[in-house]
Amino acid sequence: MPAPITEEQNRLDREALLDVAERRFYEQGIQAVGMDEVRAASGLPLKRIYRLFAAKEDLVVAVLKRRDQRWRASLTAHVEEVEDPHERVLAIFDWLAEWFAEPGFRGCAWINAHGELGPASEAVRAEVRSHKQAFHDQIAVWVHATGLAVVEPVFLLAEGAIVAAGISGDPAPARHAHAAVATLLGTP
Repeated sequence: MPAPITEEQNRLDREALLDVAERRFYEQGIQAVGMDEVRAASGLPLKRIYRLFAAKEDLVVAVLKRRDQRWRASLTAHVEEVEDPHERVLAIFDWLAEWFAEPGFRGCAWINAHGELGPASEAVRAEVRSHKQAFHDQIAVWVHATGLAVVEPVFLLAEGAIVAAGISGDPAPARHAHAAVATLLGTP
């Protein structure tokens, strides 16, 4: 009889599985990556994978949740380094430009997931909406600190830059959105 799996082993296997799934889903698309590919890349038996995540949809949601935490934490760390409220809002677009220029950038993981699964998966749609609301709320805090009522335009410019850069493969939309937001904020 095999030894029972420890909580630590569960945690390690779960993280390794999420790493593999996130990389594959982001690079190739969720529907293009089968669970056999995830199994082969992770080195975990399929039975073990399904003990950790009962369905591929559960794995996708877990990938998106974990990515959301890392993504927004990185954005926050970058923006919070800036003192001036107006410059903080502009720092959002500086961070986006850096992200867009990363090797392997394929656009927004949540928009991509919604495009592939949103109409068919309430769980994925809910996770995408949760991420977008949290991103909106983050932007709102920084914009409110300027005293200007421009939350929605700033949010839409950020989202538009993400989509445009994902489609074009060019980080220039971040610069264009930065310039538009500077105008909204009255910052030279």
